[in-house]
Amino acid sequence: MAGHTKGLSIIVKGVVQGVGFRPFVYRLAKKLNLSGNIRNTGKGVLINVWGEENQLEDFIKGLKEEAPPLARLEKIITSPINGTPPAKFEVLESEAGPKQAKIPADVATCEACLAELFDPQDRRYRYPFINCTDCGPRFSVILDLPYDRVKTTMHVFPMCPECLAEYQNPENRRFHAEPNACPVCGPQIWLVDKDGNKIHAEDPVTYAIEAIKQGKIVALRGLGGFLLACDATNEKTVKLLRYRKKRPRKPFAIMVKDLESAESLAFLSDNEKEILTSPKRPIVLAKRKLASPLPEEIAPGLEFIGLMLPYTPLHHLILKEGNFLALVMTSGNLSGEPLCVTNDEALRRLSHIADLFLFHNREIVQGIDDSVVRVIAGKPRLIRRARGYVPEPLPFTCETKKFFAFGAHLKNTFTLTRGKEAFISQHIGDLEDLETLNFFQKALMHFENLLDIKPEVLVCDLHPGYLSTQLAEERAKKAQIPLIKVQHHVAHAAAVAGEFGLEPPFLALILDGLGLGDDGTLWGGELLKIERGQYEHLGHLFPVKQPGGDAASREAWRMLLAYLYEIYGEKTSEIAKKLLPKTYHEKIPLVLKMLEGNINAPITTSTGRLFDACAALLGICFEQTFEGEAPMLLESLALKTKKSPIFSSSLFRSKKLVLDTRALIKDLLENLDSFSKEELALSFHLSLAHGLKEMLVSASRKTKLKNIVFSGGVFQNKILAEALINFLRKEGLKVYFPEKLPVNDGAISYGQAVWASWIYERGLAKQS
Repeated sequence: MAGHTKGLSIIVKGVVQGVGFRPFVYRLAKKLNLSGNIRNTGKGVLINVWGEENQLEDFIKGLKEEAPPLARLEKIITSPINGTPPAKFEVLESEAGPKQAKIPADVATCEACLAELFDPQDRRYRYPFINCTDCGPRFSVILDLPYDRVKTTMHVFPMCPECLAEYQNPENRRFHAEPNACPVCGPQIWLVDKDGNKIHAEDPVTYAIEAIKQGKIVALRGLGGFLLACDATNEKTVKLLRYRKKRPRKPFAIMVKDLESAESLAFLSDNEKEILTSPKRPIVLAKRKLASPLPEEIAPGLEFIGLMLPYTPLHHLILKEGNFLALVMTSGNLSGEPLCVTNDEALRRLSHIADLFLFHNREIVQGIDDSVVRVIAGKPRLIRRARGYVPEPLPFTCETKKFFAFGAHLKNTFTLTRGKEAFISQHIGDLEDLETLNFFQKALMHFENLLDIKPEVLVCDLHPGYLSTQLAEERAKKAQIPLIKVQHHVAHAAAVAGEFGLEPPFLALILDGLGLGDDGTLWGGELLKIERGQYEHLGHLFPVKQPGGDAASREAWRMLLAYLYEIYGEKTSEIAKKLLPKTYHEKIPLVLKMLEGNINAPITTSTGRLFDACAALLGICFEQTFEGEAPMLLESLALKTKKSPIFSSSLFRSKKLVLDTRALIKDLLENLDSFSKEELALSFHLSLAHGLKEMLVSASRKTKLKNIVFSGGVFQNKILAEALINFLRKEGLKVYFPEKLPVNDGAISYGQAVWASWIYERGLAKQS
């Protein structure tokens, strides 16, 4: 006997647009003999469905358990509906409305499309823009929501009859694949020289491959902007790229055609292999194999390299047909500037770097860099959060107000909140020039439009000199809305709490370069007790002077002098001359005058500056050409050995929660002749981890708190982070270490928003 037909209205929230969700629902409904319809709306996907009760139960179960791999269902809201059931199940046109749907991230080319790409019988054979609902551009081409072709940059390419038939067929994997196209109707590629003259090549891909083999540098317009490509095994070309890009030593990312090639160049764990081959396709930092054809110039002095696999059809074509072992694939910009996005912009800014340009005419709405990941303590940790991860939201607790956090000065991101979600922008870069400021403002306008957010509370850093702070102050004044300023290291701590849903109170150890402290000094090695909207500064690294201010961030030898002065006073010059090359000897008196007279020598507790001092002490880096170079070289030196003593039993002062880092520098100096530099570098890391462990155990006993948050750029260091985590676990303490956010300043904007929401909620509680 047939059951009673019922109707259900279902709203599905989450990442359910642009991921093949509608054709999946269509097929599921058809399989279960249900009638009804489905459509995209601004709030999510709306399904109206009729069937017997057991069929509807199976339908809901299928939605949860069988959704496409790129879909992420966060909420399924059901309510009964009346009316006459339709004869069949249909996919309806999208409906505009409040913009609450999730924006999908860009996704690497799937295996099905790759098979077609290299199939001579397929109509999309060697077509550089092949995609389907399981892969291809999303965030980088979306103009507005809901996510439909007319609201992407593909709207200028009317589909040919064959593509349109696929697009309209729910049984086809290209059903509502918004960037769907083919060689007949879709975007095209072409070549120009550095003067902008079109190169008449029968096959632009083959021409570009031959140019790369001849040692040329090619600017490729990719998914989220331009990449500069050259043969990674050609030392002469790699050196030329460094010279032209003004990037003397910062490592280059390399792209390899497959996992086998990656394994020939680096030692890869199962975790690293999984990340490399994931649809997000980030750059993965892995330990390099020394016996490989890669020249030292790829990553000078470093034991690890940045590897990635192809993520666009064009990448696959060039790598496979050129049979390259590896290509340098570095951001299409001059060092310090944002990524070039448009063809005109690339010609203007890259003509002195690239020998030729491979252009295309699928416009990019939002420039977005490659993401960077490093496996630390067995889990992937983001170094740079961009392509593949953005704009996936993070949790947020304050639903009553919309916050806009401006982020940090370096590695800037911004954060906008809406309800229970926080949307963190892609990596913007260092806010130090007009190009980056323009990129910030363009990205912000796009996010505000897509998310339909009008901020009600602004948040920024305490530092008055940061451009992000100045922008926040200007907007707050103009819009007449509240502005909350959050201390840099507190924002670091709040970001981790927000990611894990960790409720205060807890302890936070923040190790980084620097941030302005409440007392006006430059913090960078801080132990905090975090409560909801308030905190206590429990401890820190020993404060030293930073001679020359910002100059000491670039010149590691200055920080070595600062530490020597704290330890040896008047004998500093004599000792320094034994450690520093002669070219620095004449500069020593000037820096000592700064230290003695407190002239342009602000006090700092920076862990980053401690690493700089140690790198100079061991003679591996006296001046940095990019941020973090000295610590990276120091870590690489330590990775060359497994043997080292742990020094400095006097490192931790138990009466005060202060880590006396002078003792560590002194121990290293006194053992220069007893151990190799590699052993001393490892000793520095392990001794520091041991001292920090003692400090945290003492703080835990005093406060009765066992949850500890780690944040700050220094925790990108694998040796230090893993050693400290292991030490603390043995003490029964629980460590929270970011996984969905960078541990560096890329997380600051999210932390600012979380902290501001706590302050706001605490303020409401006081008023009531």
